[in-house]
Amino acid sequence: MQAFQYWLKTEICFGAGSEAKTAELVRKHGGTRILVVYGGGSCVRSGLLDRICRQLQEEGLSYETFGGVQPNPRLAHAETGVQKALAMDADLILAVGGGSVIDTAKAIAHGKANPETPLWAFWTRERELERSLPVGVVLTIPAAGSETSDSAVLTNEALLSKRGLSTDFNRPAFAVLDPCLAATLPPYQAACGVTDILMHTLDRYFNPVPDNETSDAMAEALLRVVLANGKRVVDDPSDTHAMGEIMWCGSLSHNGLTGLGGKKDFAVHQLGHALSAKYDVAHGASLSAVWEAWADAVAGADGYARFARFGRNVWDIREADDETAARTAIARQVQYFRELGVPVSLPELGFGKLDDEALDHLTDLCSYGNTRTIGSFRVLTAADMRAIYAAANGDH
Repeated sequence: MQAFQYWLKTEICFGAGSEAKTAELVRKHGGTRILVVYGGGSCVRSGLLDRICRQLQEEGLSYETFGGVQPNPRLAHAETGVQKALAMDADLILAVGGGSVIDTAKAIAHGKANPETPLWAFWTRERELERSLPVGVVLTIPAAGSETSDSAVLTNEALLSKRGLSTDFNRPAFAVLDPCLAATLPPYQAACGVTDILMHTLDRYFNPVPDNETSDAMAEALLRVVLANGKRVVDDPSDTHAMGEIMWCGSLSHNGLTGLGGKKDFAVHQLGHALSAKYDVAHGASLSAVWEAWADAVAGADGYARFARFGRNVWDIREADDETAARTAIARQVQYFRELGVPVSLPELGFGKLDDEALDHLTDLCSYGNTRTIGSFRVLTAADMRAIYAAANGDH
């Protein structure tokens, strides 16, 4: 194992019926004036929001609600939430939903604690985040892993820029993981969630540091569990056993454990962020759409051994030759995405084949105007990003 430093502060309350402990956890973690953040209304229609608010009332806690969070969470909406949190002097932000809701709640917590600082300045690294409010989570969509992660993304629609912020201030104080709350997920949303969970692990697993056996073994085990249960939750989200496994894997996939000692790659996420910012596509779909093109680009002679290990330990591929095993593993993973029903190319995202101008714009968004590289398994320049987008577009 390589050296690492790790801190996970989030209290986990897992299992069927665990939503009933939400108000108790809010009080335990210091909440007295709560801003409850939610999304497009599914938690209203299901009765979950009413149940959570009733708990808060019975616990004698003051609260207000703030809905309307959209996928690929918007900076402007988070800024509106900050103003509401300031007006009520919130001391804890409670997210009821999936990754976009949780990331918005994190942004509101940062803005409430730092009202003098423009929120986007934290995401652009112009200002360093030094304080925040506690965030609690009632998870309804296993996908982003934001309920235990140190990261949060925001989309600046004015700039067509989707950026992530990693800081321990992003780690929630507690997370309620009740698999029953995901029992009515639409198949495509479930499939995109499974894809995101896989990718959070793959983006850590494919890194240039080879001698982290414990981290690698944990990553491989998690990948096997997600692959085994992913199609089950897409076919039947009310399968609480399979959903419970996926929900816990989603938290583990992005809390840092599976990459300890390594160097995160996350090139696929960066490529996907540009797609989501420009076309507002589902996050998981943006990842599956470019993964094969990325894998083909980075495997190469130096990368075959890692992909071959992935194939042997995750897909049970018995090929002795590393290149053959690597290529077979890539093909198996892509076929799995197809079976989930998520796109495996850019045209499958629904906007057709892109022209050169659109590919150039995506490259500009991803490379921040050719001012940065991405990735660690193989460091990618703007030219590399352009080639990956072109391959995912079907240009050969």
